[in-house]
Amino acid sequence: VQLQAFGGGLVQAGDSLRLSCAASGGTFRNYRMAWFRQAPGKAREFVSTISPNGGSTNYADAVKGRFTISRTNAKNTVYLQMNGLKTEDTAVYFCAASTVVLSGAQNEQNYYYWGQGTLVTVSS
Repeated sequence: VQLQAFGGGLVQAGDSLRLSCAASGGTFRNYRMAWFRQAPGKAREFVSTISPNGGSTNYADAVKGRFTISRTNAKNTVYLQMNGLKTEDTAVYFCAASTVVLSGAQNEQNYYYWGQGTLVTVSS
């Protein structure tokens, strides 16, 4: 499975941005999808995950209530709608795919496939 993330950019605090991740080369609907991020000088961290059929989502506490993950299986695409962006959201955002169950979904080591990352910069 090949993943390509895009949609990052430079925005101001309080703005919104939508990231997309397009998948190819596999059966997208079979995979749990997730977004992780890595801020400068920090380890990569979990942001959000969505089940293969889109019926279940999960968020890191830092983004809960501001970010929304969704997917369109017919388009092999997963999205991350980011509202109320804060300077601390500045990071490279990665999409990832796995068949892991929910209990392991926040662990990046359980993800087999990764996109190249897209940079989100939030200025104050």
